[in-house]
Amino acid sequence: MSGNVVVYEVDQADGSVLRVHAAPAAPGSTSVPGPRTFCGKDTFAMETASWTPSADPGAAWYPAQYGDRVCAACEDVMA
Repeated sequence: MSGNVVVYEVDQADGSVLRVHAAPAAPGSTSVPGPRTFCGKDTFAMETASWTPSADPGAAWYPAQYGDRVCAACEDVMA
């Protein structure tokens, strides 16, 4: 998953995670997202996940607890 960063679209009122996205890492970084997710959303207001997937090739790119909130377009790119 090197070169990709998991970011959360959050509810500004209570901080809950609304959607999980993936974004390419910013140039020269492995932990800072670039300006847009793979689905085209702006990452400016998103929170960067501290979670990283395991080295297991079969592991999901997103945290399991948010599996029901994964962006379908980002999932397509990451698949």
